[in-house]
Amino acid sequence: MSDTTSRVGIFGGSFDPVHNAHVALARQALAELALDELVWLPAGQPWQKQRVLAPVEHREAMVRLAIDGEPRYTLSRIEIEREGPSYTVDTVRTLTAQRPGVDWHLVIGQDQYAGFHTWHGWQELLGLVTLAVANRADAPLNADPQVLRVPHEAIALPMMDISSTDIRARLARGLGIADLVPASVAGYIARHHLYQDPPGSALAQELNGHS
Repeated sequence: MSDTTSRVGIFGGSFDPVHNAHVALARQALAELALDELVWLPAGQPWQKQRVLAPVEHREAMVRLAIDGEPRYTLSRIEIEREGPSYTVDTVRTLTAQRPGVDWHLVIGQDQYAGFHTWHGWQELLGLVTLAVANRADAPLNADPQVLRVPHEAIALPMMDISSTDIRARLARGLGIADLVPASVAGYIARHHLYQDPPGSALAQELNGHS
């Protein structure tokens, strides 16, 4: 299928680490948005993240393991390779220049939708993509009135109570994560001893609510 008719999703995040809810949402996006492709975008330096992320080479490797086997998934290194903060509008500008004519759909969560009006260059971004919001049936969808006026698509968010924060906390405490991440990702984390900081470390203090 040529790019002039392709429907392509953009799914960005720190993926620190990527987990089963990410994978489930990606599957939902493929199906519900009738996408020809979903581009996973591991962030380099997310401008809204205050904490230190795991090294980008590990986060990229874990995403590659999680998406292996689905030919409609691709991984873009645009934000990994860019110096400085990762602004979504800059990424989308690059993608649209590389692949003109694509029908782009930006997959975001409800919390991201609620704060979308705070994003750098959000007005321009709304003109470049269709927002596809992961919508939990038990939570109302809120956003700035200017954002709400722009039509968006909804993705039924799988009811999975999984977060990267919880996974990091479990690993820091020596607990298992086998049911929370793909098996290949769990194996990678174990081999590289990720998120297993000693009790007095800054990460461990953060995870235990002390910083």
